[in-house]
Amino acid sequence: MIPNSRQHRIREPRDLDERALVAGARDGDEAAVRELIRRLNPRLFRVARGIVDSDAEAEEVVQESYLSAFTRLSSFREEARFSTWITRIVLNTARMRRRAARPQEEYDTVAENEFPGADVLAFPARGTERPEVMLARTQVRAMLETAVASLPDELRVVFLMREVEGMSVRDVAHDLSLNPVTVKTRLFRARRRLKAILESEVSAGFEAIFPFDGARCAGMAERVTERLKQDGVL
Repeated sequence: MIPNSRQHRIREPRDLDERALVAGARDGDEAAVRELIRRLNPRLFRVARGIVDSDAEAEEVVQESYLSAFTRLSSFREEARFSTWITRIVLNTARMRRRAARPQEEYDTVAENEFPGADVLAFPARGTERPEVMLARTQVRAMLETAVASLPDELRVVFLMREVEGMSVRDVAHDLSLNPVTVKTRLFRARRRLKAILESEVSAGFEAIFPFDGARCAGMAERVTERLKQDGVL
């Protein structure tokens, strides 16, 4: 009987779910570590960038968080998803870095009053774009990033996690250890501030801001796996 080739095909890391990749990472599988990094880079970078003040700082926070997570996987009990666990590591790392830079800064909690939702702007969907439109989108993205970066960090991180990463209010609240009502309040305030800044100028979406892909994403995987090899984790 000829074996079923589909059943006997070796599954690629991209085909595996998060739990299987974490199991591989525990066993020192470099490919599993790289795939987890590839999947998580955009979200973790945006979460870090929601708290620290520059892309370079955010990149350092994410790299430090990866090293921390992968060198102590034995402490991950799978009571939550790995992505949630490492998101919390990123949040803690970013906040410690920010507090070290601004020791006198206080982190206030906004009042937990329910506000109705508010749209910043209605953005057109992407389609086939002419070169000049693509250039305009790039310029608008830079403007959006500047506007979002100007938000207070407690509003910025919630906005990036909800609007850019597409996380649910419940997941944002869970990862930030906040009441969902507080998350809604902060989203309302973030949108209101951004609308005031962008209303007359913006014609592109938020999905493109603070990207972390391509060469930057590959570079992160290289640096993290090389360090893990040096430390004997891989």
